[in-house]
Amino acid sequence: QVQLVESGGGLAQPGGSLRLSCAASAFTYRMSWYRRAPEKQRELVARIAGDGGVKESADSVKGRFTISIETNDNYQNKIFLQMNNLNVEDTAVYLCAAQQYSWMSETWGRGIQVTVSS
Repeated sequence: QVQLVESGGGLAQPGGSLRLSCAASAFTYRMSWYRRAPEKQRELVARIAGDGGVKESADSVKGRFTISIETNDNYQNKIFLQMNNLNVEDTAVYLCAAQQYSWMSETWGRGIQVTVSS
């Protein structure tokens, strides 16, 4: 099962930026960022194919968040979520997920807290 290591996050002011990263222990079919805000359901933020060929993002973050992916010499994926023009509604725990193959369920990271506050 693919292992995930997340980094980044923290505190930002409204209008500020943060960058999240998530390193996988293998090449993947697809990797995603979800978020879970207090008293809200988990929602998909953005996802990207392992080869970078297909991307999608939630309407609430389009034009502000950008997902990207890299593959290193060991054929391991790492995704990034560049978050710009943050607002307080972006405050949540952000979770990285990966599907190693299309027929497998997602493996989850531990989550990273992102807090947007003045």
